[in-house]
Amino acid sequence: MEVIGKVKVVGAEQQVSPTFRKRELVVTTDEQYPQSIMIEFVQDKSDLLNTVTVGENVKVSINLGGREWVNPQGETKYFNSIKGWRIEKLQTEAPVSPQMPPVPAAEAFAPATNFKEEEHDDLPF
Repeated sequence: MEVIGKVKVVGAEQQVSPTFRKRELVVTTDEQYPQSIMIEFVQDKSDLLNTVTVGENVKVSINLGGREWVNPQGETKYFNSIKGWRIEKLQTEAPVSPQMPPVPAAEAFAPATNFKEEEHDDLPF
C-alpha cells in the first residue's frame, strides 16, 4: 500500500528501549478532504527519514498492522499501526522541455493561390 502527500512533520528519533527505536512521519494527503496520516518507521527504516524535509511531496510504501489487547478489567481493545518501509520524493514541478515557438495563425497555413470554384474534386464528402 502507498500514501501520497506532502510532509507535514518529521519527528525526532525515539529510543524506546535499548534494542528498539522509531521515528514518526506525518503526511497530509491531497484529496477533497485531506487527511494527516502518521506513519512509523522502526529500527533501521527510521534512517530513511534523514533526508526528508517538511513540505516535500512523497510517496510512502506502508504496511498495516493490528493487534488485540485485553486490559486488566478484561475488556478487549484493538490497535492499528501504519509502518513505513520505503519513501520516495516526488517531483514537484513538471520537467522543462524544449518547446517549439508558437506559429502565428496566418503563417500556419498559406492561402491557396490557384483555387477555382468550378473545379470538380473526386472526394466522396
